[in-house]
This record gives sequence, structure tokens and C-alpha cells, in this order.
Amino acid sequence: MATHVFRLEQLFGSQTRARLLSLFLLHSSDAFFVRELTRRIDAQLNSVRRELKNLMELGLVVERTQEGKSAKTLADKKRFYVANAESILFHDLRSLFTKVQILLKQNLVEEIVGKGVIDYLAFTGRFVNASEAPTDILIVGSIDALELRRIVGEFEKEFGQEINYTLLPKDEFLYRRQVMDRFLFSITEGEKIVMVNTLKT
Repeated sequence: MATHVFRLEQLFGSQTRARLLSLFLLHSSDAFFVRELTRRIDAQLNSVRRELKNLMELGLVVERTQEGKSAKTLADKKRFYVANAESILFHDLRSLFTKVQILLKQNLVEEIVGKGVIDYLAFTGRFVNASEAPTDILIVGSIDALELRRIVGEFEKEFGQEINYTLLPKDEFLYRRQVMDRFLFSITEGEKIVMVNTLKT
């Protein structure tokens, strides 16, 4: 059976629009300035402005103006953007994008496994709402470090957040597990979603 790689832009017609929607809907309580958005989704400024205009016209995003204490002119006012929680589509779209995250994680796992020999891979940290966890993804095995950085970097763009990951060789993982390493223990005994496990951990 063929594996289909899920791409948000195929569903929404524009990579920038899809990434903006994902960021706004999954962080609906946060406000974003334009230049922050360009950095978070790795897009061109003009492209972000164009898609923000489209999303505002659809009623999915609203613009706010923040005035400083000494703001006297329009130039002193800063515009930022937030998800419109009052939109009739808000809850349905947020539910959709939450499910999309599952597909993106499956894509990530498949790509990592396809580029190396992976003995263990688990999502933790922000993926299970465990902010105290020391990493977001634990990967045990052998894979080129630069290739892994590229794969995770692409995932970050689609996911809309920066991801902390840890790569351990199998021997180091087994040793650290044997000596009850604090870092490793906090991950293996904490909340996690295990995607690959050939180590019976």
C-alpha cells in the first residue's frame, strides 16, 4: 500500500496560508506581529501580509492595535493579529488542525526511520503538554546529524513551533538507562508517545 505524505498546502492551496492558520488556531490565545509571523513560519513578508489580508476577509483572523503609553502618532502604534474565536468556523478548523498534527508527526517518524537505523523514538515535552520535560523528541539510533536537523527543521515549519530533540546512540542510551541517568529517567518514566521501540523499553 502506497504511503501518502500529508501536505497542508495541498488542502489549503497555499503553504503560507496553511502555516498561518495552523499557528493561529493552535495558539489561539496568542497575538503575533507580522515580522514574528514571518520568522515563525519561515515565509516572505509580502506573502504573509497577503495571506493575513485573506484570512481577515474570511473572518478567521482579526487585527488589533496596541498603543504604547506615550504613543501619539499612528507610527507609534503596533498592529498585531489574533485568531478570531468568534468565527463560526473557529472550533471546526481548530479540531481539523489538531488532527493534522497527528499526520505531520507520522510523516516525521516515517522520514526519520527512512534515513537511518532507529531503535526508539518517542514524543514528549510539548507533544504531551509536559513543559517540564527536558526534550520534545527522544531518538535512539544512528542517523546523520545534519540530515536529522534538516528533517526536524522542515517539520518545525509545518508544525508552527520550534522543537527540541535529543539523538542518542544505542550504546549510550542503554548505558544511561542502566545507571539510572536522571535526564533519561525523566523521559522514559514520564508522559510520552512512543512511536518506535525495538529495545523493549
